[in-house]
Amino acid sequence: MNILLLGSGGREHALAWKLIQSPLLTELYIAPGNAGTRSAGTNLPLSATDFPGIKQAVKEHHIDMVVVGPEDPLVLGIHDFFLADPEIRHVQVIGPVKQAAMLEGSKDFAKKFMFRHGIPTARYQTFDKSAIVSGLNFLQTLEPPYVLKADGLAAGKGVIICETLENAADEFTRMLKDSMFGAASQKVLIEEFLRGIELSVFVLTDGKSYKILPEAKDYKKIGTGDTGPNTGGMGSVSPVPFADAAFMKKVEERIIRPTMKGLLADNIAYSGFIFFGLINVSGDPFVIEYNCRLGDPETESVIPRLNNDLVQLLGSVASQSLHLETITVDPRFAATVMVVSKGYPGIYDKGKVISGEEQVKGSMVFHAGTILNTSTGQVLSDGGRVIAVTSLGETMDDALAQSYENIHKINFDGKNFRGDIGFDL
Repeated sequence: MNILLLGSGGREHALAWKLIQSPLLTELYIAPGNAGTRSAGTNLPLSATDFPGIKQAVKEHHIDMVVVGPEDPLVLGIHDFFLADPEIRHVQVIGPVKQAAMLEGSKDFAKKFMFRHGIPTARYQTFDKSAIVSGLNFLQTLEPPYVLKADGLAAGKGVIICETLENAADEFTRMLKDSMFGAASQKVLIEEFLRGIELSVFVLTDGKSYKILPEAKDYKKIGTGDTGPNTGGMGSVSPVPFADAAFMKKVEERIIRPTMKGLLADNIAYSGFIFFGLINVSGDPFVIEYNCRLGDPETESVIPRLNNDLVQLLGSVASQSLHLETITVDPRFAATVMVVSKGYPGIYDKGKVISGEEQVKGSMVFHAGTILNTSTGQVLSDGGRVIAVTSLGETMDDALAQSYENIHKINFDGKNFRGDIGFDL
């Protein structure tokens, strides 16, 4: 089977690393990929949202399956694009159609879905530029802190938590009046703050049945102790110690099953990954958000623990035979620490020479924001999040210690990382 994997981050490198372990794979192509994915397959100089270019690549390389890594192509309707074209309709696309991807593409859509189907989530209201006064009035009905969310896609950074009513009112007004997050903040949700500890739960579904994958916990804030602005993710661990059998039973009964039933009831065809962003509030799970793909950096912790042949699993999604599969998981802990560029998540440096990866032992290195300088052969930084280091260990502390030991071997000018991943577990 020839597979085209779309995306360029650490998630895609981890998926590529796993896909090439399958005897069912013939050739792997990654578009656009990064300096790390070159070791797993052939990078193609294509944007993940260049649908005509992707069609051409699919035909040229006789692609049987397209695995969509990031959210943008899904929300823009890449699955629908394939279904509508007789030349490529036969190609299996792993990822939901545009209507289903709205669970991530619009937080308002997702909230209405949850309320309609009795799925536990925070109280909220949605406002646009014409309803700023109503939004300010709603803020006054809530207790601090206050949660503000851009309705659309904002690269994981469209959420602001404000400690005071005055600050919340200012930020809410700026989000709408000044289009702080561009088109993503044409509508803004004001949400009740839920106090608890977060985790990510992942499901693979063929639209009829589903399988629960290993859960993970990621760390969004740039600074030690979860301080500073949000990032795309500074690290992750799997499994999550508090997500025991009793808690996960609640997650399945109260959230996963009602979500699957709700999709069927609403006649929304969904196949691929569902990422449940959850919060544990005094032992009860609530949904913070849905995502229509795997998370990053959670994938770098979850995929190394998955014992199954990933190509076979994804083939079962395409053939709607997922119910025949049994998920098997490595019982060890996986710990991922992200190395980022100086200045991230603000304006950050690029083009810094990366060295020392060859000295890493006992860990997996997944490239996120890297490119290869073809004239010198040097690997350069090309993003805010640059490299993820993942280790497996009998305990979480063992896995983290291994990752941190190897992070010190990888160097580039201005490298930064959090030294306290897992601190709250």
